[in-house]
Amino acid sequence: MKLEQLFNKKVDRPIEGVIKADDDVALYVELDEYVITDEVAKRLDIFLDAYLNYQGANGVWVSGFFGSGKSHLLKMLALLLENNPIEDITPLEIFLEKRPLNEGGIFANDLKRAVSIPSDSILFNIDQKADVISKTELDALIAVFVKVFDEHCGFYGKQAYIAQFERELKDDHLLDEFKSKFKYISGMEWEKGRARAKRMADAVDKAYNEVSGQNVSGILDKYRADYRLSIEDFAEQVQSYIVEQEEGFRLNFFVDEVGQYVAGNIKLMTNLQTVAESLATKCKGQAWVIVTAQEDMSSVLGEVNQQSENDFTKIQARFKNRMKLTSQDVAEVIQRRLLEKKDEFIPVLSDLYHEQENSFKTLFNFADGSQSYKNFKDREHFLQSYPFIPYQFGLFQSAIQNLSTYGAFEGKHSSVGERSMLGVFQQVAVAIKDHKLGELATFDLMFEGIRTALKTANQQAILRAELNLDNKFAVRLLKALFLVKYVKEFKPTIRNLCVLMHDSFSRNLPSLKLEVEEALNLLEKETYIQRNGDLFEYLTDEEQDVEKAIKDTEIDSDVIAAQLDKLIYDGVLKNRKIRWEENSQDYPFSRKLDDKLSGRENELAINVITSFHDYRDAYEKHKSDTLFNHELRLVLPESARLVGDLVLYKQTEKYVAHETKATQQDNIKRILTEKGLQNVERYNQLKALTSKLVGSATYFVAGKEVELSGEDGQSKMVRAFGELIKYTYPNLKMLRDITYRENDIADIIKKAGQGLLGEDAQLPEPQQEMFSHIQSNSRGGIRTTVKSLLEKFESKPYGWSFAAILCNLAHLCANGKVEVREATNLLDDANLSRTLRNISVHSNLILDPQVEFTPSQIRAVKNFYNDYFEMVAHASEPKAIAKELQESFSTQATELDKLQSQADQYPFLRVLSDIVIKLNDFKTRPYTWFMTELAKQEDTWFDYKDQTIDPVVKFMKGAKKAIYDDAKQVITEQKANIEYVEGDEYKSIQDALVNATIYKGTVIQQLKTDTEMLVRKINAQVKTEQKSAIESIEILQDKLVNFEDFKLLDLARQEQLTSEFSRVMTKLKQQSLIAMLRDEARRFEEQAYTQLVQKLMDWSQPSPEPKDNSKPDAEPQKGSTSGKTKIISGVQESVKSQVKSVSARQIKVEYAKPWLSTASDVEEYVEEYKKALLQTINDGKNIQL
Repeated sequence: MKLEQLFNKKVDRPIEGVIKADDDVALYVELDEYVITDEVAKRLDIFLDAYLNYQGANGVWVSGFFGSGKSHLLKMLALLLENNPIEDITPLEIFLEKRPLNEGGIFANDLKRAVSIPSDSILFNIDQKADVISKTELDALIAVFVKVFDEHCGFYGKQAYIAQFERELKDDHLLDEFKSKFKYISGMEWEKGRARAKRMADAVDKAYNEVSGQNVSGILDKYRADYRLSIEDFAEQVQSYIVEQEEGFRLNFFVDEVGQYVAGNIKLMTNLQTVAESLATKCKGQAWVIVTAQEDMSSVLGEVNQQSENDFTKIQARFKNRMKLTSQDVAEVIQRRLLEKKDEFIPVLSDLYHEQENSFKTLFNFADGSQSYKNFKDREHFLQSYPFIPYQFGLFQSAIQNLSTYGAFEGKHSSVGERSMLGVFQQVAVAIKDHKLGELATFDLMFEGIRTALKTANQQAILRAELNLDNKFAVRLLKALFLVKYVKEFKPTIRNLCVLMHDSFSRNLPSLKLEVEEALNLLEKETYIQRNGDLFEYLTDEEQDVEKAIKDTEIDSDVIAAQLDKLIYDGVLKNRKIRWEENSQDYPFSRKLDDKLSGRENELAINVITSFHDYRDAYEKHKSDTLFNHELRLVLPESARLVGDLVLYKQTEKYVAHETKATQQDNIKRILTEKGLQNVERYNQLKALTSKLVGSATYFVAGKEVELSGEDGQSKMVRAFGELIKYTYPNLKMLRDITYRENDIADIIKKAGQGLLGEDAQLPEPQQEMFSHIQSNSRGGIRTTVKSLLEKFESKPYGWSFAAILCNLAHLCANGKVEVREATNLLDDANLSRTLRNISVHSNLILDPQVEFTPSQIRAVKNFYNDYFEMVAHASEPKAIAKELQESFSTQATELDKLQSQADQYPFLRVLSDIVIKLNDFKTRPYTWFMTELAKQEDTWFDYKDQTIDPVVKFMKGAKKAIYDDAKQVITEQKANIEYVEGDEYKSIQDALVNATIYKGTVIQQLKTDTEMLVRKINAQVKTEQKSAIESIEILQDKLVNFEDFKLLDLARQEQLTSEFSRVMTKLKQQSLIAMLRDEARRFEEQAYTQLVQKLMDWSQPSPEPKDNSKPDAEPQKGSTSGKTKIISGVQESVKSQVKSVSARQIKVEYAKPWLSTASDVEEYVEEYKKALLQTINDGKNIQL
C-alpha cells in the first residue's frame, strides 16, 4: 500500500503554502480549508470579546513564528468581518460549519454578532504597499495607511496629493462630472490618465476649470505643493468615511507583517501606535488596527523600552489585544488539512500503531542532553501525524527560527516568507507519497521545502556535496545537519542523528547507525562537517557567523532587568539564602524577575513581577501559577518613577564611564564628575523606593494570596518564603523539632556502638523513610551514593538540611541498617564519621542495606566462635559478630605466624604455613561471607584446631618443647661421643626430631626416654674411658717412680716429674669427649711420658770428672755405689754425656709379611724384633717399655 492512498485528500493538490494579503484568487478554498485549532479558537474568542465590548483598545497584535498561520488568520478575520459572499456563500456560513463553531455556543454566537456589525476590511501587506517609500522617512508608515485607505475609497493611492484632489472634488460632488470632462478632453478614462498626471496636466486643468468655474493652471502641482501628511488628518478622513456609512459601521485595517516592517525602528513603532491611538480617539472604536508580526511585541520593540518607558507603556496599552500562535497550532493545521486519513485505512494504521508503540521511545526520543520533543502520545496522535513524527513540527520550527536569526534566508527582513510550515510538510508528503506503509518522513526532507529561500552562500556546502559525493545518504544527512546547525537545544550526536534519519519502522537500528557513522566519517573527511567530541556540526563561513552573532547581540531590557534584580535581591532581601526560623535551616532560592531566571536555578524560587510583565494585573493567573510552581510570587505596584529613574541611572552610568575616558576637556570632565555623583544619589533613592515597593507588594504562595502585616520588604519576603517552604516540603515535619548538627555525626556512631535498636523496635520516621529509599534502590538495581541520597532528601518533598540527612544516615549505619563502602572497601566506624563529612568523596560512597540473616545463621556463627576460640562472642548483630570473628582470626594468624617463623629450629612448625595463609585470607572477606559461607568450612577449621593448631600451640607452650630442645641439645653436644656408644637411641632421636607430627601422640615421650638412655650410656662410657686413661697414666707413673734413678733424684726433681702425671690426670677427669680422652692418654704415653723418662735419664747420668794436671784424682764420694761416682746436686752438675731413650712402640721391625699366621712366622718376627732391640741398645739408646 502506498502512503498517498491513506490520505483523505490528495496530498499533491494545490495548497497555497503562504497566504498573501493581496491575493484574491481561490478565496473559497482558503476559507474552506482553514482550520480553527483549539488555540486559535481561544484567541478568537478573546478577540471577539474585545471587538464586541470595546474598552478603548482598538489594536490587535497577532504574532507567531515562520509559517505559523498568522497571515492566514489575518485574512480570515478580514473576510469574516466584512462577510462579502464568495461563490454564493458567505465566509460566516463556511466558518459555522467548522469545528468548534458547528457545536454552537457562546463562541459561535459572538462570531455571528461580530459579523453582523457592518464593516469594511482593508487587508494589505505593509511591505508590498510601501514599495517606493523608504522606511527612513519619518512618515513612511502613515503614508502606507493613507495609500491603502485612499485606494479603498477609490482614489489614487500611489500619489496622496492626487487622492486628496479627488477627495475634495467628491466632497463638492464634482468628481463624477470631472471624470466625464477629462475623458471628453483627453479621450482617456480618468483612472488611467491620473497615472500620467504630468503628461495629462493640461487636460486636468481644462476639466477642472470647466467643472469648478475657475481659471487655474497647474492645479495638480498646487496640490502637490500644499499636501502635508498628517496622522491626525488621516484619522479625520477615516472618521468622515465611517460617518457616511450605515449606523454602527466599522472600518478595520488588517496589516500583514508589520512586525518586520517596524522592527527596531523606534519612530515607525511610535507612528504605528499613534495611528491606532488617533483612530481610537476620532472613531471611538469604529476603526480597528489588526497587525501581524513574526515575533511577540516585546521582541519587535527592541530598544524602545530602553529609550522611552512612556512610549512603551502606550504601545502596550494600544495593542493590548494579543493573539500568539504556537507550533501546536501549526501541527494541528497540518494534521487536519494535509494528513487526515480515510476511514477505511484507520484499522490498518491502528494495527501498525499497536505493533510499534512499545518502540516509540527508543526510535524517536532524543538523548545525550538534547531538549525533549514530542513523541506519539496515543493512537489518535499517531493517526493524526503519520507518516510524520511529532518531534519534526517543533524541531523544524526551531531550525527555521534560528536559521533566520543567523541570516540564512534571502530578503530584506531575513525571514522565510516564501514558504509556510504547511507548504514544507506538503512538499515532503508529496516526495514520499509512493512509499509503502510503515515508512516514515525523515527530517532531511524538510530542507527541500526551504531550499529556494536560502542564500546561496549558506547552502554552498550542500550544493558541492550534491555534485561531488556519490553517497546520497551522506548528502541527506548533511542537509539534516544544516537544518539543526543553530538549534542549540538539539545535540547532533550519532544517536540523535539516527532519529532524524529513521525512515521506516522496519529499519534495522544497528545498520542505520552504521550507515550514519559511515556518512559522518565521509563528510568529516571531506570537511563538510566538523566533529566536536560526540557532536557533529555543519560548517559555513565562520567569520560571517561570528560577525552576524556579534551584530545581532542585543542590549535591551536585560540590562534594566539585571539592575532591578540587583536592587530587589541584593538591596532589599540581601541574602542568597533565607533562614527559616522554625528549623534554623538555610534555603537557597532562584532569583526571578518577570519569570526570567537570574543566576543559578534552585528548587525554591522568588519571582518578582514588575510593570514589564504582560500579565501583571492578572491576579487569578498569579494564583494558579503558584499552585503548580514552587515559587513565592511578588507583584510590585505600578511605579513610573522606578522605571524612569532606573533607565536614567543605567544610561548615565554607561555614558559617564565611556566619556570620562574619551574626553580631554577639563570642563567636560567636571560635568561628568557631577553627573556621576548625582547618579550615586539617584541609586540610593532607587534602593529606598524599591524597598518601599516590595513592602507594598502582593504576595502569592501555593495558589493563595499571603496576608502579611508590616511594611518592611525584607521581613515580608522572609515570612512569605516560610509559607513556600511549608508548602513545598511537607515531609519536613518528619524531622519534628530535633536540631541536627554535623558535629553530632561522630557522637552518633560512637554512642550507638555495635547494637541495634532492638529486633522489635521501630526506626524513627526520618530514618525509616531514608532506609526504605535505600532498600528500594537496591531492589531495583540502582546504586545509592551519599551524594544521591543528599540530592534526594534535600529536594522536595523533603527539604532536609545537609546535617539532618547525614545524622540520620549515621544512625542507620551505626545501628547496622546500612553499610557504607568507598570503592570496594567497607568503612568501619573509625573511618565512617570522617568520611561522611568529606563532601569531595560523597559521590564515591556507596550505600547498601545490610543483608538480613536468619536467627539460625547468627546463632550458628556465634556457636562457631564460642567453640572454636573457646570464649563467648560479645556482639549480637551480624556485622559486629563477623567483625569480632574476623579480628579473632587475625589475632590467631599473627600468633601462628610467629610460631611458623621458628620452623628452622622446629621443622614440624611448617605444618602451620597453609593454615596461616588461609587465616590471612579472612582479612579481606566481607562480613556477609562469615555469616553465610564460614559454616561450610566449619569441619575443616575444627580439624585444623583439633589436629594441628591446638596440639602445636600446646606443644610449643608446654614441657614437650623442653624435651624436644633437650634431645636436640644432646645430639648436638654429644655428637663426638655417640659413635663410641652402642644402641639405637641415637637413630631414634634423629628420626623423632624430624618427625612432622612429633607434637601428636607419644612420640615425644619416647624421645625423652631415648634421650635419657643415650645420656646415661654416654656418661657411663665417658667415665669408663676416663678411668681407663687415668689407670694407664697411673701405671706409667708407677714405672717412673720405681726407677732407681728416680729415687736418687732430689725431691724437687721428683715433684717436677710427678706433677706432669697429676696435671694430665686432672685434665682427663675434666674431659668428657671419649676421643679426646683416648687421644690425650696416647699422646701422654708417646710424647710426654717419653720426655719425662728422658729427663730422668738425663738427670741420672754421672757428670764427667774434670781433668786437673796439678792435682791427683779426687776420692769417690761417700755413699756412692758400684764404684761409680754420680753427682746428685744440680749445682755441682757439669756436662754429661746425653743418653737417648725411645719407646718400644717406636722401634721398627724389618719384617716383610703383613701378619703372623704360623709358629714359624712368630719365631721369625721375634728374631727380627730382637735384632731391632739390640741394634737400638747398640746405638746407645735406652728402650722405654
